[in-house]
Amino acid sequence: MVSKEKLARINELARKSKGVGLSDGERDEQRALRQEYLANFRESFRGQLEAIHVVDGDGDGP
Repeated sequence: MVSKEKLARINELARKSKGVGLSDGERDEQRALRQEYLANFRESFRGQLEAIHVVDGDGDGP
C-alpha cells in the first residue's frame, strides 16, 4: 500500500501540473510515484480476484 504521504505528494504534483506546471525533476518524481501506486493497485486487485470463488447454483434458476 502506498503511504498517505506519497498519495498526498501525487495529488500535490497533479494540482501543480494543472496550474503552473512541473519541472523536469518533478515530472520524473510524479512518474515514479504513479508507477509505484499502479503497481500496488494491480497487486491488490489481483489478490482480490484470486480470492473470488464461483459457486454453481442448484440449477433451478437462470
